[in-house]
Amino acid sequence: MRHPIFLTLALGGSLALSACNSTDGDVTRAIDSVRNEQGGMRDVMLTVAQPTEAVAFFKRETAAGPDDVEAHRGLAQSLIRAGRPTEAILVWRDVLEMEGATHDDRVDLADALIRTSDWTEAKAVLDTIPPTHETFKRYRLEAMVADSQQQWSKSDSFYETAVGLTTTPAGVLNNWGFSKLTRGDSEAAERLFTEAITYDDDLFTAKNNLVLARAARRSYALPGIRMNQEQRAQLLHTAGLAAIKQGDVDIGRNLLQDAIDTHPRHFEPAVRALQALDA
Repeated sequence: MRHPIFLTLALGGSLALSACNSTDGDVTRAIDSVRNEQGGMRDVMLTVAQPTEAVAFFKRETAAGPDDVEAHRGLAQSLIRAGRPTEAILVWRDVLEMEGATHDDRVDLADALIRTSDWTEAKAVLDTIPPTHETFKRYRLEAMVADSQQQWSKSDSFYETAVGLTTTPAGVLNNWGFSKLTRGDSEAAERLFTEAITYDDDLFTAKNNLVLARAARRSYALPGIRMNQEQRAQLLHTAGLAAIKQGDVDIGRNLLQDAIDTHPRHFEPAVRALQALDA
């Protein structure tokens, strides 16, 4: 007679245990969902959100989690996006004191220091990173620091390494070309700017630098690259100013006039330059 009762109790206990397990599973899934949602929101703030909005968000995050290294990283990165590198430096230094700090954080600190033109401290930070930490960003910054010290062979080596570590080298090729241009090697600069444009033909800075590199050898004709009408006017303006600076005043005047005539709207900088030249 006791067997049915025992069976009922056993089934009841199994159901209760099943209910407990189900509740635990729901709680775990809920926690994971919150974490995923939090991570997703942080990703949004670091990519598509307005920089000032992202800074405010991560300030709340760091206040709620003083030991949350990811929140502090997000704040530092958002400050960089907002054009506030001096504040970002302070946050990166806090990150490096936290559990979970990495060599990438030191690279990011060096990047922030370079943005404030503190080249000496940036080099000191990079020197603390072991040579086994080989990343594109690390070598790009190493190249820029070497440039600042006019250590050209080191600079070239670092730039070359950085180019080999990325599939999107347009920006670093442009930097390398500008380095060559400042050294007076306009031919090498022209090759590097041209290569940068082949990787990203929307990179107007490289197009403008290419015109400067050609103008350094008194070649003022615009290169055969893709450009819209406004860009063409801007590049003619650059070539005109470069010609005037080198003493080719008549050529410069004609180029400025071409820039004014080409621009789809009123081109005030070129107008002022031409007026100043005529005066």
